[in-house]
Amino acid sequence: MKQLSGVIRNYFIKGSERSLTVKRNVLYSFLIKGLSVLVGFVIVPITIGYINKVQYGMWLTLSSIIGWFSFMDIGLGNGLRNKLATAIALDDYDNAKKYVSTTYVLVMAIAVLAALIFSFINPHINWNKVLNVNEPGLNLGFIVQWLFYLFCVQFIVQLINVVLTARQESASVSFILFLGQMGSATAIFLLSRFTEGSLFYLVLVLTGLPPLVLLIAGFFLYSGRLKAIAPSFKYIDLSNARQLLGLGGFFFVIQLGVIVLYQTSNIIITQLMGPEEVTTFNIAYKLFSVVTILLTIAITPFWSAFTDAYAKDDFVWIRSVVKKIRKFWMIVSLGAAMLLLISPVVYKLWIGDAVSIPFSLSMVVFFNVLGNAWVASHCYFLNGVGKIRLQLVMYLICIVVNIPLSIFLGRIWGIQGVVMSNILIHLLMSVVFYIQTEKIINKNATGIWNK
Repeated sequence: MKQLSGVIRNYFIKGSERSLTVKRNVLYSFLIKGLSVLVGFVIVPITIGYINKVQYGMWLTLSSIIGWFSFMDIGLGNGLRNKLATAIALDDYDNAKKYVSTTYVLVMAIAVLAALIFSFINPHINWNKVLNVNEPGLNLGFIVQWLFYLFCVQFIVQLINVVLTARQESASVSFILFLGQMGSATAIFLLSRFTEGSLFYLVLVLTGLPPLVLLIAGFFLYSGRLKAIAPSFKYIDLSNARQLLGLGGFFFVIQLGVIVLYQTSNIIITQLMGPEEVTTFNIAYKLFSVVTILLTIAITPFWSAFTDAYAKDDFVWIRSVVKKIRKFWMIVSLGAAMLLLISPVVYKLWIGDAVSIPFSLSMVVFFNVLGNAWVASHCYFLNGVGKIRLQLVMYLICIVVNIPLSIFLGRIWGIQGVVMSNILIHLLMSVVFYIQTEKIINKNATGIWNK
């Protein structure tokens, strides 16, 4: 036992400063995310009990639709992440502060403009038709308006997470998100005890409390240890916008592809099968999202670490870390396979008889999250070193293919068919990004493989 504790202690005190920073962030993130996962699972049955299966499906679909607007930052967030990480690696804090200040003002301008435009468009949208429901007692237009406004607020304040990630402080990001999730869970529990079911109250809680936590966290962090790079009107330099948008422009198209791949399933399912089936799909997806969460915790600190290593030409470290990430993916996949086998029992203990989940749905969701995790494990490296031109091409293919393929397969095989479309696209991306990663770390990438 003493020998094991010594090995664990040495693991966290030996290695390069970059590796030690990553290890600490991964450890703290696992602890925090573990609590977040538990809270997330508890929220589901409470929420379904507070409203109902149909309205819960409506909420999931609405949040997916609003999530599409995350592309509004036109890649500025990811552009800031890389530029800021590089500036910090080179101790260029003057430019770092300019990048942060400029990004904040640009994102704020986009958010305000988007809110104004949506205010004019929203009254002309028939949300009952969009959601494929008949709920005359619900003022869906009013609910969606508030949902979008709160999204715009979060759109601005979540930049603190980008700054922390660029500084290789992903554990701090996890903690802030956990606080927002805990606040939402507590509020939903209180609503379920003291009020009648209300989709509007649910929207206010789930989309209002997290940005409030981000706002408070940003205020304290920028007043304290992040003061050297805190946004300031004096440091707004719109000439930096071109640098941020140059790299961010590619990320913008990639974000659109990600939205089409991961945020359209709910709306396709609700149109083909109804909002109650959105609930069925998301229960299965939430269970197996543990795979994505575990891998994301492990690889998130590496994005900016890869940027740092690439700026310093440390390919030995990069090669070692990529191998370790792939091994971790294999371990997580074995755990996910065991989860698949016992999933019927887990569903029974978790949500009882509220929702019935076919085993075939669990199986396709299992393969989908594994594909997603494998693609993400390579994209974090490619994003960190700024080699994203090939991702741009692949996600353009995704934008064109995924929706019609999902609808076609969905009509043949229901929810499972919609998920199968994602699996096929993940399979293609897995092969391409693996090859590109190998070429880059072996320093023989040329042409589009090196752009």
